[in-house]
Formats: sequence, structure tokens, C-alpha cells
Amino acid sequence: MPLRSDPLDELSIPDGTTVEEHDLVTDGDIIVGAQSTVEFGVRGNNVVAGERATFGGHIEAEDDCRLDLWCDVDGDVLVGQDAYLGERVHVTGQLMVSGDLDIGDDVEIDEGFEANGWIVIRNPMPTVVFLFVYLSQLLRLGEEEAAQGIIDDVLDESDAEPITIPRNAHVSDDAWRVSTPAAVGDGCRLHGNIRAEEITVGADNEVFGSLRGRGDIVVGERTRIHGDVTTRNGTVVLENGAEVLGDVSCTDLEFHENATADGTMRARGEMTMVRAETRRPTDEEESESEPEEEEDAEDAEDAAEAVETAHRDRSGSDGPAPQA
Repeated sequence: MPLRSDPLDELSIPDGTTVEEHDLVTDGDIIVGAQSTVEFGVRGNNVVAGERATFGGHIEAEDDCRLDLWCDVDGDVLVGQDAYLGERVHVTGQLMVSGDLDIGDDVEIDEGFEANGWIVIRNPMPTVVFLFVYLSQLLRLGEEEAAQGIIDDVLDESDAEPITIPRNAHVSDDAWRVSTPAAVGDGCRLHGNIRAEEITVGADNEVFGSLRGRGDIVVGERTRIHGDVTTRNGTVVLENGAEVLGDVSCTDLEFHENATADGTMRARGEMTMVRAETRRPTDEEESESEPEEEEDAEDAEDAAEAVETAHRDRSGSDGPAPQA
């Protein structure tokens, strides 16, 4: 990843993500930007939230959980390994930690906490800052291999892609609202309308809501959208088998002939239909048929010569015998 890139510059939902009974569930990590609101509970591998992030349900992390200062959790926090809670974090339920607990000042846990490992009460250093300082010290000591090993361990800890929710986002049953592009993987099941700059939805998804963006919107193969697909200035692309249970409104529209929309399809600019490639192009058929015709003509000429030769041989053998 380039040094100047921002990992939270888009709403990213990886393959297989589902919303189950008001819980956002994934096999990978969950990264929530600062000042974001997630009205779901979340379940994932590692859960990391920036300052002033708000959760409307339980947090279940199989590995680590890190909540920055002023975070608010309306439910329990269950952590499989270590937990890091910054200053003035508020948890309305219980905090259960299987490993170590690093906790800041003025943290409120309404129903108490339990940790099987060490409990340190202080203001914990943010994960990114700690990793940066640690790697800097290793590089100063000339331990480049050790630093590379740390980076590899962090990047390869989970094979699954993380869910990333950008700064100032609002995620709920009603809507997923972000001011950045949004990308949804394959095989997801989501509830809520998606509002973003640009939207890309993969294949085999079920979205119980509408899609609305300022730029382009792509609906992947065999994906069903239970709502409208609307863009202000972009192009809507409906791929093979895509189904929209509502209206489509855009500047330009490109749709596969097997895509369907129950409502009205409106395009202020161009409207293009992509046909399935069920037969070969005409030029290809002609180029392949020409050699066959030449072969048939050659076979006919050979057969005619053979008949003529046989007739000539018979005429020579059946004629009168020469006189002495």
C-alpha cells in the first residue's frame, strides 16, 4: 500500500458479509473510522474503532479489540484475546477479555469487567502509533528483517479482507451513508439503502434497500437490489442476471439483455444493451466457411477425374482386338 494512501477512503464490504439479526458479521477484521455511527452489533476477527465511534449493539472480537477515546458501545464487549480501551470509553454492558486488558482513564463499564490476563489502567497508545514507533526503533537498530517480519505478520494475520467504514459514516438498518465511494464484494446479504459517491456491487448479492450515488453505479451478475438505483451524474451498469426491484435513473445506462428492472428505466444520455455471445460473429463464420467450400470443390474435381479415368480404362479394354 502506498504511504500516502488512506485505508479508510471508501466503504469496503468484503465477500460473504451478512447482516444477521442486527449484527454485522464477517470472517475478517472490522475497522471503523472516527466519529462514525454503527447502529448494528459487530462480529469479526479484530475490531478497531477510531475516536468518538458509536456502536448500537454488542462487539464480539475473536482476537483483539481496540476502542479509541470517547467511544460508546450500547451492549457487551467480548474479546477473544487482548482489549485496549482509550480514555472515557463507555460500555453499557459487560467487558469480557480472555487476554490482557489495557484501559485508559475515566472508562465507564456499567456491568463490570473481567480479564484473564494482565490489567493495566492507563491511557493506552493507539495501535497505529504503537506500530509506527516500534518499527521505527527496529529500523534505527538495523533490524530490517525483524521489521519486515512484523509487517508480514500484521498483513497476513487474516486471509479475509476487512470491513472498512470511513470517517463520519452512518450505518444502520435504514441506510449506509458515507461521503466516499462504496464497494461491496460477492455473496453478501445487506439491509439498508446505500448512499455513497460511487457504488460497486459484486456478484450474487442480496441488498434489501436502494442504491444512490453521485457517480457511477455497477450492479454485478445475479445481484438483486430491493429498491431503486439512482445516480445524479454517472452511468449505471447492470450486468448479466442483475435484478432491480425498482426504478433505474441515471445519465447513461448500460445493461445486459438478461438484466431486469421491475420499474422504469430512465437515462438522460445514452442507453446501451449488451447482448449475450450465443453465436459466433458473421465475419468469423464466413472465414471458416470459405476453406470448407474450397475443400468441397477440390473433392468434386478429384471425383470427376477418377470417373473419367475409369471410363477411359473400360473403353480401352472392351474395344476390338488389333488385326494381324
